[in-house]
Amino acid sequence: MPSGLFFTVIGLILIAMGVFAPETRAALTEANVNLYSGIPMLAFGIMMLILARRAAGSHS
Repeated sequence: MPSGLFFTVIGLILIAMGVFAPETRAALTEANVNLYSGIPMLAFGIMMLILARRAAGSHS
């Protein structure tokens, strides 16, 4: 559960930075690295939360 929350929060922060402050990107690239790395982090975090919830439900 903590890993899922961590990746979800960091993913949301990176997506927000990519959407609302696209000028804060890596120095040598035109790509929006915050946005492109935030989306998989958010997906991974949500997947971890779902798996943690399913695991907790099976032990009850």
